[in-house]
Amino acid sequence: MSRPRSITGRPVVITGAASGIGRALATRLSRLGAPVALADVDADGLKATAAALHGRVLTRVLDVRDAEDQLRFAGEVREWLPAPLAAVFNNAGVAVTSSVLDAVPEDDDWLHDINFRGVVHGTRAFLPILAEQGEGAIVNTSSVYGLLGIPYQSAYCAAKFAVRGFTESLRQELAGSAVRAITVHPGGITTNIARNARVRRDPTGRGRSREEMAAQFEAMTMTSPDKAAAIIHTGVDRGKARILVGPDAYLFDALARVTPTHYNAVLTRLMRRPRRTEAVR
Repeated sequence: MSRPRSITGRPVVITGAASGIGRALATRLSRLGAPVALADVDADGLKATAAALHGRVLTRVLDVRDAEDQLRFAGEVREWLPAPLAAVFNNAGVAVTSSVLDAVPEDDDWLHDINFRGVVHGTRAFLPILAEQGEGAIVNTSSVYGLLGIPYQSAYCAAKFAVRGFTESLRQELAGSAVRAITVHPGGITTNIARNARVRRDPTGRGRSREEMAAQFEAMTMTSPDKAAAIIHTGVDRGKARILVGPDAYLFDALARVTPTHYNAVLTRLMRRPRRTEAVR
């Protein structure tokens, strides 16, 4: 099978573009000549991302939970497109930290509506454009937490497993066409997701503050958003159906295959070794 057409220099859509991986993707692809349509619920962050770019940009304040507004955004993008759409990055995401016993249903619903249903809404809004063109890529952000179940991350894992299942099902439906469905599984990326998470209390009972838990997460991250964007871009261009981002992503993938029921013991030992990385937000 031949390698698909490169997305470099061609129009793309990116949600969650106000920070983190979304902003890094926008920066990288715009720098390489791509017109970018950017969306995020964070109007100020979205404006800051757009201001740093030099190519053609469309910005839209968008809550990905709103299916009808996603459809309206897709219509706006269709009118704006200077050339066929190369890829749609359904990237927006949030986090909740809680034990299952203490979980607050409203927090879980908030996360699922953004992390899973937002991906579904974005896919359904833009897939018709790609189908009419006869080519392009839907790139949906799952996580390494979509490969393994992690304590105190039940809502996040459930949503990211769902993104993986939804996208893999779509991939089978698209078999034989030039429209692709791709899952992205980032490991620990140094973004602000932990600092913006909903945390009611330290689920381990150690009394850590939100700031302390976020700092501990960031100490263990292994990949900057810029590096993640480069890996994702390269993976899409190389025709990968699943993109693992960071060395920890390869570890999670291996553990899921080798020890599917006992991986937490290995992870617990590794997580006791904090790593210092450059903070990129």
